[in-house]
Amino acid sequence: MAETQKLTVIGAGPGGYAAAFLAADHGMDVTLIEQEPVLGGVCLNKGCIPSKTLLHFAKLMNEAHEAGDHGLIFDKPRINLDAIRAHKDGVIKKLRSGVEALAKARKVKVIQGRASFESSTIIKVETAQGTQKIESPNTILAVGSRPAVPAAFQIGDDRVMDSTGALALADIPPRLLVIGGGYIGLEMGSVYAALGSEVTVVEFLEGILMAADRDLVAPLEKRLRAAFKDIRCKTKVLALKAEKDGIHVTLEDAAGNQTTEVYDRVLVSTGRRPNSENIGLENTKVKVTEKGFVRVDKKFRTDDPHILAIGDIAGEPMLAHKASREGRVAIEALLGQPAEFDAICIPAVVFTDPELAWAGVTEADVKRDNLDAEVIKFPWAASGRALSIARTEGITKVIFDRKTERIIGVGIVGAGAGELIAEGALAIETAMTATDLGGTIHAHPTLSETLMESAELLHGTATHFITRKR
Repeated sequence: MAETQKLTVIGAGPGGYAAAFLAADHGMDVTLIEQEPVLGGVCLNKGCIPSKTLLHFAKLMNEAHEAGDHGLIFDKPRINLDAIRAHKDGVIKKLRSGVEALAKARKVKVIQGRASFESSTIIKVETAQGTQKIESPNTILAVGSRPAVPAAFQIGDDRVMDSTGALALADIPPRLLVIGGGYIGLEMGSVYAALGSEVTVVEFLEGILMAADRDLVAPLEKRLRAAFKDIRCKTKVLALKAEKDGIHVTLEDAAGNQTTEVYDRVLVSTGRRPNSENIGLENTKVKVTEKGFVRVDKKFRTDDPHILAIGDIAGEPMLAHKASREGRVAIEALLGQPAEFDAICIPAVVFTDPELAWAGVTEADVKRDNLDAEVIKFPWAASGRALSIARTEGITKVIFDRKTERIIGVGIVGAGAGELIAEGALAIETAMTATDLGGTIHAHPTLSETLMESAELLHGTATHFITRKR
């Protein structure tokens, strides 16, 4: 017999559980369906959290090594891979337990099973105990995405990994090839390089991290080239072949020259694909785009009046914090509140060393769209805090609307850029001007002062950097 619920959420990732919890807070009767045996989604269990935990180890090792240049010498680190894995898994378990406790405290009914639509309002759930059906007048689809591994790379050998396999940290391969110069490949490459792997990155495009401004990528790329064996752009992977001595990889450079190289492991990080297949959407009025995303409006309603969609399945960028915000908007819209997704910017962070982060308009956008904007860059070589921690390679860039002096974009490369970008996003969302930001007292000495001085630079009055007056 069908069980009637006011709201069903399919997918318990950062978007799905945020939506379920807010709905429960507003008194709705909520069922949360997750096909994995645990809550938290890819981000918590196979993505953001484990990768950042491992990147922390990489950061500690890099800092210990570099401290020798300044008189503090440590012995060569002894790596206990079992203990590192145990710590990573412990972090995941603790956060997962927290999500489960929050669901229980809110009286959200959790069903572990695979969901699919029999119709717009009937959901079939296949569980270990059998199949059940839920009648749901409102459903939020938050089923996320998965690694997109081209068929040519699916050779049936576990030495060819996607991001999930790389995070398992089965061993430290002497030779690792990373296919893809995006944030996932560079983050995981950084982890393995710090642990001792000889890392080579190949990228089909003309550069790494093509979504970010080139001048911000440059300090990161310089540091990565020192840490990795090689970074090769404009390079195509033609074939992978498993042999006893490793994975034989056939590569082709921009000139058409082909070579075959041998690696102990290969990480394929060529993007992600939305999980819109095999969930019964053909039995509903939901429309799916050519790229597999579900079509939604600003309230995250699909073409089916009974179904909403949020997170990775609802479109790019595929970011956990975007999904969480979308989940809240979807619930507010369901409750009849005047809500829609009207965020001016969605910050992006690459958690390499140095970190790279941006929000709002980029300098590439300014040039492409011929925007009437002023681009101001403050070099961290002029920052006392950056100098004191020996991280002067950083740059803070603030982009202002030339007429109003409103802040419309911020980009940062440097230590802790992922934390600093929050101030930039806040400045953009609240329509701060150069005077507002420049007139806000920032603690000294801090890296956040580089934002304040960037604003002062617009008027040529920055204390620690001389430039022309506007």
